[in-house]
Amino acid sequence: MTYEHLIVETRGATLWVTMNRPERLNALNRRLVEELRDLFVGLYWRHDVRVVVLKGAGRGFCAGLDLKARQNTGGGVSQGLIGQRQISEIVIAMRRAPQPIIALVNGAAAGGGFALALASDVRIATATMKMNAAFIRIGLSACDIGVSYFLPRMVGASVAAELMLTGRFIHADRAVALGLVSKIVESSELDVEADALAQEMLAATPLGLRLTKECLNHSIDAGGLEAAIAMEDRNQILCAQGEDFREGVAAFLEKRAPQYRAGRQ
Repeated sequence: MTYEHLIVETRGATLWVTMNRPERLNALNRRLVEELRDLFVGLYWRHDVRVVVLKGAGRGFCAGLDLKARQNTGGGVSQGLIGQRQISEIVIAMRRAPQPIIALVNGAAAGGGFALALASDVRIATATMKMNAAFIRIGLSACDIGVSYFLPRMVGASVAAELMLTGRFIHADRAVALGLVSKIVESSELDVEADALAQEMLAATPLGLRLTKECLNHSIDAGGLEAAIAMEDRNQILCAQGEDFREGVAAFLEKRAPQYRAGRQ
């Protein structure tokens, strides 16, 4: 797909993805939805990309669904569900993608933008960040695009209920206190912070990085400690079979940067 509203840049093994509708605070119109879905679905098979950075152009991350561009097809419930899944499939693909996703949240992340931020693995924000489940403020349920799944797991049931039942904004200071975002930095430092974090992630073996994200995903919903440990045991044995494990140990003992066979797993 040729992208109209996404700027995609490859920097080594990191893919930098910028939602580029700054005049609309990167609100989701049909085309942007299609492009995001195409990009994240395609990441599953890409071994050349090991980390993804997602951000918005201009002064906002993503203001959610572009209501001015919204089209009412009049197709009833069946057609509505198809359109709904076309959006929600984005966050499913984000979680299924084996690459860690770092969201840089500058300004508003409302509604669908909130969902994109929550579906990312790490969130770094600026002091201007504000996020909310905006759906409930326009006559819908706040339970949309995975928000009801992600949010209580991140901040607990009480805070999630407060935010979702009211559509209140959560701002940077409270978000970092609750662990919803990892760090607050100046706008000018967002890219620098993301690049530094990506480089630390890239110090892991390609297989180890992928399996760690996969295991973290499954452990959130694991039936108990033994189920989580079974996944961890499997991952460690898989990682230990490859040449990268031997290279990682050698590099550690020799106090040098490892040279992994990236993309060959």
